[in-house]
Amino acid sequence: MIEINISAVVLGAAVGLPMAVLFFWGLNWGMRQALASTNPGSILMLSFFVRMTLLLGVGLALTRLTESLWALAGYMLAFLLVRVVTVMRARITPATQAAKQEGV
Repeated sequence: MIEINISAVVLGAAVGLPMAVLFFWGLNWGMRQALASTNPGSILMLSFFVRMTLLLGVGLALTRLTESLWALAGYMLAFLLVRVVTVMRARITPATQAAKQEGV
């Protein structure tokens, strides 16, 4: 039977939550900068490479530090949770703003 290292999963989730929030904050910032720029492609690529390097680097460091893939599982689950919440929030926001604009 598989033994789950709960402390490694919790550590991975504790590190993954702020990293995921930082990732999506960086995505938001990069998109805003790109939309206001005359050369959006380079800004989006730079934003992507910085966010991915940071996200994967911390994941690799976490895995090497704990010497367990369970920490990586918690890290990925935390990222998935923040992604789901972010997408749900993004889908709800435009409908609310459209209703306010139409006077509903």
